[in-house]
Amino acid sequence: MSRRDIRDIRLWRRRGFYSERVLVQLLARKGYRAVRIPVSNPSKASLPDVFASRGSHIYAFEVKNQDYYVYIEKKQLDKLFNFLDMFSLYPWELKHAVIACHFGKRWIFKEVKKDEYDKLAEKDVIRIVKRSRSNWQP
Repeated sequence: MSRRDIRDIRLWRRRGFYSERVLVQLLARKGYRAVRIPVSNPSKASLPDVFASRGSHIYAFEVKNQDYYVYIEKKQLDKLFNFLDMFSLYPWELKHAVIACHFGKRWIFKEVKKDEYDKLAEKDVIRIVKRSRSNWQP
């Protein structure tokens, strides 16, 4: 791996960390209790990028930082829903899996409901573009 490749990977990871920290601050200003879950490398562990709660609701966020569009594969949603599934005492109406896309200064949030997730095939992807509308607001 060349030095340029290593530099590009570091910049890409730093950009993701920045968006996760900004989301935690945004949620805190809106009255949520939020924390970034640091994972040193992409792993198969069922951990979201950001975890938050407000009242009796719990939220698992997958955070993406891109310029114009984002593709989310079902396996990325698997980790959110597996994480939320650990809270077995909570009904699914109180659990929320949210994709948070950071496009420069613009945030787009897409909540994926449990029944929508169950209908997705393994190869399906969710596409979010910069001009999309959020279906969830913090």
